[in-house]
Amino acid sequence: MKKYSYIKGETMPPLLQETIGDNLRNTVANYPNHEALVSPFQNYRASYSELWRQTSQVAKAILASGIKRGDRLAIWAMNRYEWVLLQYAACRIGVILVNINPAYRSSELEYVLNQSGAVMLVSARKFKTSHYEKMVKEILPNTQLKKVIFFDKNWHKFVETGDKISEAELHAAETDLHFNDAINIQYTSGTTGFPKGVTLSHSNILNNGYFIGIRLKYTEQDSVCIPVPFFHCFGMVIGNLACTSHGATMVIPGESFNPESTLQIVEQEKCTSLYGVPTMFIAELQLPNFSQFNLSSLRTGVMAGSPCPIEIMKQVQQKMNMKDVTVCYGMTETSPVSCQTEIGVALEKQISTVGTIHEHLEIKIVNPNTGDMLPIGTAGELCTKGYSVMLGYWQNAEASVKVIDADGYMHSGDEATMDEEGYIKITGRIKDIIIRGGENISPLEVEQYLYTHEDVQDVQVIGVPDEKMGEAVMAWVKLKKESRADSQKLQAFCKGKIAQYKIPQYWKFVEAFPMTVSGKVRKVEMREISVKELGLKK
Repeated sequence: MKKYSYIKGETMPPLLQETIGDNLRNTVANYPNHEALVSPFQNYRASYSELWRQTSQVAKAILASGIKRGDRLAIWAMNRYEWVLLQYAACRIGVILVNINPAYRSSELEYVLNQSGAVMLVSARKFKTSHYEKMVKEILPNTQLKKVIFFDKNWHKFVETGDKISEAELHAAETDLHFNDAINIQYTSGTTGFPKGVTLSHSNILNNGYFIGIRLKYTEQDSVCIPVPFFHCFGMVIGNLACTSHGATMVIPGESFNPESTLQIVEQEKCTSLYGVPTMFIAELQLPNFSQFNLSSLRTGVMAGSPCPIEIMKQVQQKMNMKDVTVCYGMTETSPVSCQTEIGVALEKQISTVGTIHEHLEIKIVNPNTGDMLPIGTAGELCTKGYSVMLGYWQNAEASVKVIDADGYMHSGDEATMDEEGYIKITGRIKDIIIRGGENISPLEVEQYLYTHEDVQDVQVIGVPDEKMGEAVMAWVKLKKESRADSQKLQAFCKGKIAQYKIPQYWKFVEAFPMTVSGKVRKVEMREISVKELGLKK
């Protein structure tokens, strides 16, 4: 009898049927004096009882601003302790947090603020070459924003306004919230141009963090170093929610990733767990002074975001003492994790697969053209069903029904196989999307922006192999006649207007594109030509 690529996860322990605020309240009651959040670069430390007090004050300040349940509050900043306070404060009063990528520029910022209908923005003033305050002022008249708060400017005054709200008013705002309410919107690039707002509920992200923590065997004795960004599910779900649902400590090593300071904080705080995409672990292992760091406190961690080279996984286990490191697989639309390796399984399963299905989920692998389930070992599209599937794309029902089928399965666009034991191996991508260092880039989104240049007649954007980042962005450009534009001019045109990671690294100027008989651009052939001409490894 033919066995099909379908598996259903365990149903124990049961799903948490509570809001994120209620879950945090329970953790505070169990571990009031245990350290909850540490941000050494900000000289900040808070116990769980102190975290509760501070999120109460921030929640009151949000209410004092006239923001109510169901309103959207956007946050635009790198990692810092205030980000975490906002995350939990918003959840406690039913305000939907809108995560904005810190790499965005003015046009992207304006789009997501308007698409989400955000009425409040909390933002950094600047980071490196990103002048957030200047960009906010530039687009402010074109938005629905009623209030803008900047860290390092008026944050503390804003928090003080919470004094106007009584405990009774806060309590009233916290009541009657439901765990299936929308609580978070995360924008992700797809194959249809502009970013789509993945809408997630308390149940989506709380349970995902909870079950990730179970696989990592987290307890209140764990201290988790989180150098991955909070605006991604990796930071705020795999990181923060996995910690608070088990009483573990969240440790922020810096605003953005720095390999040396990350390892310094691991040593200083005696962290038991460390997160990162493969390129982060590679950077840490390649530090000239790597051997000087005492990483003996580490036991586990998460590697996710892009495929992990086998040799790197071995080095992380052996040289960084992370014998129980796990690999996670998923997507923002599934909150994010659907598969994870388990501690104690054979090394081969850890390094060659993305593990097995998470609890309370179902996975099937189907023919992407027909939707028919495929036999074991046959490559097809991975689809996930269960509590983790998003509520939908914000204000975009048309896009939602394209990826969530009538049976409730989220279609990933990833090609995968399943073995007899239920282990999943990702073998490629069906969707035409570029993944650069863990960042999803929509070729169409970059193409649409380049089309606005007066000298560009036609443009096609593809991904090409890159040893460090996984993929790099390349643009094939057809210029208008008599145009003198070149790669430098087009790069300058992109700078400050679209995120730096989206700007093409390679440019090719052509008279025409490879086409199919039916008139479709052959991007596969474009990639083959580019790999050969640039001397890149596949």
